[in-house]
Amino acid sequence: MALVQASGTSFDFKMIQASGIEKSFDSLKVLKNIDFEAASSEVVSIVGASGAGKSTLLNILGSLTRPDSGKVIIDGTDIFSLDSNSLSDFRNRHIGFVFQFHHLLPEFTALENVMIPSLIAHCPEKEAKRKATELLTLTGLGERLSHKPSELSGGEQQRVAIARAIINSPSVLFADEPSGNLDSVTKREIHQLFFDLRDRTGVTVIIVTHDRELATMSDRILEMKDGLFV
Repeated sequence: MALVQASGTSFDFKMIQASGIEKSFDSLKVLKNIDFEAASSEVVSIVGASGAGKSTLLNILGSLTRPDSGKVIIDGTDIFSLDSNSLSDFRNRHIGFVFQFHHLLPEFTALENVMIPSLIAHCPEKEAKRKATELLTLTGLGERLSHKPSELSGGEQQRVAIARAIINSPSVLFADEPSGNLDSVTKREIHQLFFDLRDRTGVTVIIVTHDRELATMSDRILEMKDGLFV
């Protein structure tokens, strides 16, 4: 993975453009004609009370859930116009995810967990290992490569999850409550890591969070209420 210093924060190129997003579950309308955009290298936090629609929107922007109506364009690609196989391939190559619960595979080491998306993308094993080692070192885990998740702290597990999310050099990194289970010191370290990665790689970062400290570090904060931006 070539780590390149992001060139400023002028935000000229729109990395994400979403329009007319609507989503209902049974009779409950969760998203109501949402428009959203984020620029290349921008960090945007989406805040709001539970049930406001934040995670549903994040899952749609990240291609995990199809909207009932509307369009999402990421890095110039209309993602929901793709067939299932093409969408899966696009997601693996262009989108990274970090969740509150790390979803690491317990039987694999930190290094192996980080390598998995790269191997799925048919990267040679030697190159995948090199990239994973570089990223784990970058996130402060260079001495923990051979440790399994049960041997790592919560903060360390989240660092592994972040390294795994960016190993394929995604255009966008989506994070859903990424520091929700962490103590205050570790939380601040994880928060700063997102911005360090943005500055190094130029990745666009979209964060759903209840944490106002994290939100105020962002370039922009959007608040949701009852399926709409306030």
